[in-house]
Amino acid sequence: MSHPPIRFNAFSMNSPVHQSPGLWRHPRNRCRQFNQFSYWLELAQLLENGRFDALFLADTMGFSDVYRGSIDSALSHGVQAPIHDPLVLVAALAAHTRHLGFGLTFSLSYEHPYPFARRISTLDHLSGGRIAWNIVTGYLNSAAQNNGLPRQLPHDERYDQADEYLEVLYKLWEHSWEDSAVLNDTERGVFIDPAKVHPIHHAGTYYQVPGVHICEPSPQRTPVLFQAGASARGQRFAAEHAECLFISAPTQAALASYVRVLRSAAQNAGRSGQLIYAQALIIVDASDEAAQARYNDYRRYVDVPGTLTLLSGWTGIDFSGYAPDAVIRYLENDAGRTALGAFTLADPEREWTVAEAAEFISLGGRGPVLVGSATTVADALEQWLDSTGIDGFNLTYAVAHDDLRAVVEYLVPELQRRGRYPLEYADGTLRHKLFGQGDRLPAEHRARRINLR
Repeated sequence: MSHPPIRFNAFSMNSPVHQSPGLWRHPRNRCRQFNQFSYWLELAQLLENGRFDALFLADTMGFSDVYRGSIDSALSHGVQAPIHDPLVLVAALAAHTRHLGFGLTFSLSYEHPYPFARRISTLDHLSGGRIAWNIVTGYLNSAAQNNGLPRQLPHDERYDQADEYLEVLYKLWEHSWEDSAVLNDTERGVFIDPAKVHPIHHAGTYYQVPGVHICEPSPQRTPVLFQAGASARGQRFAAEHAECLFISAPTQAALASYVRVLRSAAQNAGRSGQLIYAQALIIVDASDEAAQARYNDYRRYVDVPGTLTLLSGWTGIDFSGYAPDAVIRYLENDAGRTALGAFTLADPEREWTVAEAAEFISLGGRGPVLVGSATTVADALEQWLDSTGIDGFNLTYAVAHDDLRAVVEYLVPELQRRGRYPLEYADGTLRHKLFGQGDRLPAEHRARRINLR
């Protein structure tokens, strides 16, 4: 391809409502079938037919409880409620797909790294090496409290804990077992060579893990590492660990600003080649007029209180007490800072009122909504990609599975015709499909440079 390919993930959640509150009421929306395996199987096979990189599954361990100081609004408006376990879902979907990757969001704040290492190794084995992990530390006090903590740790300390969590995982996944440890020697009766399985002897501030990994190395050993934090501390963490970055921004200027900062941070950490995906909602149809009619239809179902519930949870600010024309200002707190920064810091040329932010994110969340025919949307995608320096898009939806099916039916062939989208999958693990350099983390990655001895 003369131009870099445009990459797609599907951005979803094991919940009836993800990024478009109120759209669950749309008569064609099948999202209320989210607790049925057939719903997810149809989606996964659709995405694989469309040569998507991965199904990227968001997750949280608590309901949004900031708006009006309770979970009532989240419950009554169905704002990411209920939420089922994405890891269990992926174990089943992997058996019915061959190439599609699975990006799993999991908060490291609420589980010891040892059992998590086992679950991810198991999934990587069962999927043939198609697992990615979106590393998050959580942002809701309700999640912390329901996991036995009085409240979540302060924002930057969560990343300090995350650094150590990753150190433990790297020791288990990358260094506990040598490549040749499993002998399967039937003549000598030796299945595993004990001399090639090593205790990690980890004794840190947050975790004590003396022993060996309980799983043999999986195809990728370490899953492909995603990260979505855009705060200063999150950028430093991403520069050290992430292979892929997921960012959301309402304008091209804000998105380009994030990209410049993230690329610079990675370069300062001695790294390069990270893939950056930006969030977007695409409403594409056979013509511009048909797509616009779909968009206008969707707007009839927008739920403003549900949207403010979502925004309040993301930012830690209770917007129920703000006038619609109040300008959103940046405020440091212990919630996630990425969402608030996107509307306050990333684009200094733009101020957002509460009403404008709610209007913007009511369909598809914090990314752009691109509406039109395949030609119109392909032009827009190329412009966003080429002007901001991103590598692809995490595509959300308003109506399941209509919006993503339209992307596969109309948009993917147009991008393929332009030479901007893969015709076929590469063989191998997800890491090899994404980077073309084998199954393992590169030798210069922090994980590979740990020495147990």
